[in-house]
Amino acid sequence: MTAPVCEGGPEEARKTFSVRRTAFGFGAVALLICGGWWAVRTVWEGVCRHPAAVVPVMALGAAGVLLLYLRRPRPGPRGGPGPLTEAVHELFDPPQELYDPPHGPVPPAPEPSGHSYDDDTARTAVLAEPEPAEPEEEAPDYAALDPDGFEEAIAALCERDGCFDVQVVGGAGDLGADVIATAPDGRRLVVQCKCYGPTTKVGSQDLQRFGGTCYAVHEADIAVCVTTSEYTAPALEYAEQCAILCLDGEALAAWSEGSAPPPWQTGEDL
Repeated sequence: MTAPVCEGGPEEARKTFSVRRTAFGFGAVALLICGGWWAVRTVWEGVCRHPAAVVPVMALGAAGVLLLYLRRPRPGPRGGPGPLTEAVHELFDPPQELYDPPHGPVPPAPEPSGHSYDDDTARTAVLAEPEPAEPEEEAPDYAALDPDGFEEAIAALCERDGCFDVQVVGGAGDLGADVIATAPDGRRLVVQCKCYGPTTKVGSQDLQRFGGTCYAVHEADIAVCVTTSEYTAPALEYAEQCAILCLDGEALAAWSEGSAPPPWQTGEDL
């Protein structure tokens, strides 16, 4: 025969908090305290006034205690405490439900997802995000620049490839020199810039004016003429006679992209 199993644990067996039982417990405790104090005081006064009345009073008190004992509340089911005992327990030990949140115990905070921090190494590790690679600067559209911007762009190319003391001197009264610099090997570089459209070519008269001043006035060791367009055949013949290096739009693009050496390396044998 299988023994019956009592459902519910000790927590379920505890009764919920009752205001009525608690008030009854307070009243019972107060009644016991007041009654006890009154009985002791009465007995003490009776002893002091009439010593002979002590025996009847004590007998009456004993009878009252016996009567209370006989009329005490019967214990609860299965030997559990009676109503008075439960009221006293509730008075000094309120139910646990009063301290619990209304929706049950607070669940523990979830651990943050992602990286695990089980050891000091993982806790102190910092993963540096790779910096994005800077995009390579594209070669400017030299044909779209104005004359001043074109001169600045040629000066920047000279500085990029190792020239120093680079100066932009173009303007009124420049006597044909737009950029003056010192090449990496120490030679003096004088550059004339011609920002022309695709249909305008650099003629021999342009190079003749530059050839008359680049060496005699500017004391150039290397004379270079750079254009966004092309040169006429007579201009190229004059440049070869005067040792002037000529870079057209295609040669300028190759120099800017790095696929061709700078002009002062090309004219080392001049």
